[in-house]
Amino acid sequence: MKLYHKINKLTQRLTYRRAWRRAQRSIFRLPLGPLRAGIDAEHLREIQHRYAGSPAGYAKYANVDPWLRLNRERVQDLKLHRSAPKRVLDLGCGGGFFLFILKKLGHSVLGLDIDQVSLYAELLNIFDVPRVVWRIKAFEALPDLGQKFDWITAFSINFNLDYPTERLWGPTEWDFFLRDLQQRHLVPGGNIFFGLNPTFGGNYYTPELCDFFLRRGADVERERIFFKGGAHF
Repeated sequence: MKLYHKINKLTQRLTYRRAWRRAQRSIFRLPLGPLRAGIDAEHLREIQHRYAGSPAGYAKYANVDPWLRLNRERVQDLKLHRSAPKRVLDLGCGGGFFLFILKKLGHSVLGLDIDQVSLYAELLNIFDVPRVVWRIKAFEALPDLGQKFDWITAFSINFNLDYPTERLWGPTEWDFFLRDLQQRHLVPGGNIFFGLNPTFGGNYYTPELCDFFLRRGADVERERIFFKGGAHF
């Protein structure tokens, strides 16, 4: 019975926090119309025409409106639409939807990702979002990006998953990665936010990894891992 009540309490807490975020999105609105007005509509239609009917899974991103709405919520949830201009690095930036919105709001942005999907490059170009081409690997430092950032973000990440072996990064890999981000790329007191993908077993992390995030000072809410003011070492 005690275990049931603990689980129920955690579920209620998660439900409350997510409901509060939805409420704040309604209170502090971020209209997409003015943001979308900056997109070259003719160029976008040409891109959408070329990818219409494509069997490739990534072709769905050519329909930009759902992804702009999703990333608007991400911007709102991190309160970056109510923030003074910040320098933001987005890891695994994809087509640049998140950074496009931030740039329109006056933030300085940089994406980092592999150059494997031509559609992403086309969207980054139409959004005028800069990107550094780089593959994130375990125990390999990121390149010198020429500046430090107030925010480092990553959404729906998969750089921590090794598909051939179905192996997930553990605390050792994450410790190296976080230290590199914080020591070389994050300003003192800057924030780090990760939105994790489910792992091969369907969970977001192992109990050991969850404990590691908590010990490093993260606020852990299912897939959301937030280091406010940076990680604790």
